[in-house]
Amino acid sequence: MSGWDDVTIIRKKTPTSSSNASATKKVSQANAAYDKDGQKLAKIDRETEDFHVEKVSMDVGKAIMKARQEKEFTQKDLATKINEKASVIQDYESGRAQPNQQVLGKLERALGVKLRGKDIGEPLPAPGSKK
Repeated sequence: MSGWDDVTIIRKKTPTSSSNASATKKVSQANAAYDKDGQKLAKIDRETEDFHVEKVSMDVGKAIMKARQEKEFTQKDLATKINEKASVIQDYESGRAQPNQQVLGKLERALGVKLRGKDIGEPLPAPGSKK
């Protein structure tokens, strides 16, 4: 009968030197493949990082500011009228904003001037007339 004083020890087999060497070889092969892929990815990153974020032109900003002042709107008034934040108007007037066609359309209707295409700053044609 066994009691509490008996101790049973279960051990794993100790690894042999040949299995240890094959594991090291597999790891070094994986690292070599990773390094090649990493080098390729780094090269692609360097090649494709030259991008330019388009901003609205200063002509558009000046046209917005001129039309807004003619209608005696503050930036906040205009922003409220088109359902945007005052900072959006400020960004468009200063030329820092990325062009958003929906916002430009709202501004055109609210101010009554063209802000897209040719003739920026010209009055919009009447709604029923064709040009």
